[in-house]
Amino acid sequence: MASRGFFPPLPAGHWLFAGIVLVLAPHALHLPPWLSALAFAMIAWRWAAAAGRLPLPGKWILLLLLAGSAAGILLQYRTLFGRDAGVAMLTLMLALKLLEMRSYRDALLTVFLGYFLVITHFFYTQDIPLAVYLFAVVLVLSSALVALNHPASARHWRRPLKLSALMLAQAVPVMLLLFVLFPRLGGPLWGMPSDAFSAKSGLSETISPGSISELVQSDAVAFRAQFEDTPPAASSLYWRALVLENFDGRSWGRQRGRQEAQPALETAGKPIAYTLTIEPHDKPWIFALEVPDPQALPPDTFLTRNLQLLANKPMQRLTRLNLSAYLDHRVAADAVPSQLKHALQLPEQGNPQARELALRLRSEAGSDAEVVARALALFREQGYSYTLTPPLLGKNSIDEFLFATRSGFCEHYASAFTFLMRAAGVPARIVAGYQGGEFNPAGGYFIVRQSDAHAWSEVWLEGRGWVRVDPTAAVSASRIQNGIASALSAGEPLPFLLRTNMAWLKQLRQQWDAVSTYWDLWVLGFNQEQQIGLFARLGFGIVSWRELVWGLAIGLGVALGLIAAFTLWPGRRAAPDKVQALYLRFCGKLEKAGLARLPSEGPLDFAQRIRVLRPELADDADALVRRYIALRYGAHATAEMQRLFAAQVRRFRA
Repeated sequence: MASRGFFPPLPAGHWLFAGIVLVLAPHALHLPPWLSALAFAMIAWRWAAAAGRLPLPGKWILLLLLAGSAAGILLQYRTLFGRDAGVAMLTLMLALKLLEMRSYRDALLTVFLGYFLVITHFFYTQDIPLAVYLFAVVLVLSSALVALNHPASARHWRRPLKLSALMLAQAVPVMLLLFVLFPRLGGPLWGMPSDAFSAKSGLSETISPGSISELVQSDAVAFRAQFEDTPPAASSLYWRALVLENFDGRSWGRQRGRQEAQPALETAGKPIAYTLTIEPHDKPWIFALEVPDPQALPPDTFLTRNLQLLANKPMQRLTRLNLSAYLDHRVAADAVPSQLKHALQLPEQGNPQARELALRLRSEAGSDAEVVARALALFREQGYSYTLTPPLLGKNSIDEFLFATRSGFCEHYASAFTFLMRAAGVPARIVAGYQGGEFNPAGGYFIVRQSDAHAWSEVWLEGRGWVRVDPTAAVSASRIQNGIASALSAGEPLPFLLRTNMAWLKQLRQQWDAVSTYWDLWVLGFNQEQQIGLFARLGFGIVSWRELVWGLAIGLGVALGLIAAFTLWPGRRAAPDKVQALYLRFCGKLEKAGLARLPSEGPLDFAQRIRVLRPELADDADALVRRYIALRYGAHATAEMQRLFAAQVRRFRA
């Protein structure tokens, strides 16, 4: 017979295995395949051992599994700390703990480790479906805990589930009180692991051929924007993030180490007020509508010389900012040559054909503005195409794009245009950000996704300053007017939901996004400012942390008192279970015969008194009491034992 070690009596064993499998399953999306396969193999091994089909591994096998798996995790992540490596180690420990479970205490520790692993899922995402799923996992683990602690009274799988659901329901008022009244601090109580944001997608600090076209294939949300009044036209929605001025022959990067004063900014018209809700992207840049109002910047932000709006620290949590912008503006119209020198720099070698073309454009044009117009006409009239899958480019990428492939995405056009301008003596730079967005009528805001990522150019013109020029619009005007999906032909690798024309599906997606947005703002993003604002709207004014603590203490006292009253109210006492009911029936038969059980008398004492007072009933009473004790307090009660006990009670005659 194979050694099965300690295995919790049913249904506790089933609840325990179900909870462990459910808590580990979502991590299969994040962990290396070999580790997920190993963890589930160890769970299957433990299940087979419980059924007697396999022996449990010995101490040395467990140590080898631990050492080998830990070494694999170290090789995979180059560390045993941080989010990914830490979650991998916890997964390994949980599977090993289940495999070495040899006592009741081990079973309890396995459940508690499962509870702890539930929290780690929020390192990856905190959306509503995951929260609902993890609530169900906690319910299953709690059912295992109930069944482990009450093996005799929890023989049916519904009873642990019912009790754990009742306990979680009783915890909801306490949870809500803690959520609303617990004093929010200016920063988090604890920090996320250092690698918790490593997988966030978004714009990078450099642009090279193919970088944005890869990003566009994701429909993840970058940010949302809600305007106070009528929103601008789609062609005006240019969300500025980065200005790229350094060119190494292939990639464009940010200029560092220059802290010049902000350029002269002339604005006209009324500023457009809007609210920006930015998803975490672990970078400091803010996607501001061109151009931000310097007089209405949010706290802890600043505007650079090239009108990049930056935060003082990376965006590592959902951030809501109130901004305003001027669409009609003129930037650095009074710039002097020394301030524009960097916007003319190019590598000394490379792309000779593009340089020759730029000189020809300059010789044929009478002004910088005409050079710009001629370059745009070249893109518009010379058979260039807009695609997410252009051919790969080599060392002289500008030449190959302009004269050979003639197909590319926005970064190809912005890079080639900016190169031509600089080679022709026109100061130019690349701006990276997002363009457009999808209006969501269910929430009244624009959704800007990674698929809206875009790159365009800026040129400096005499008397006009820096002027936005979007060479992509010369090739595909529909990209700017109607979005990315309208500009690409069938077969391009766009996400399905961006390409589909099913109105009901888009409407459903928009409604779900509105629900998710409120979840993000009022649950995940419920910070100190929102807490204070909530109490102010309720008429309490500005509350201090002391008042919040007092309110929390009083609220918890009232809530716990009501729960206790509800639980202990005499009219709500639980009816005896079937085993207890049968025992009381047995006692009732004896009471009718003049042998009543005393209120403080246990089963064994009662059986002993029966033997003294009614010796002829002693053997039947002893057998019946022993079976009752085994059913009521034993760890291995079965339905067959309960059936035999019921038959004994029926046959008993006093």
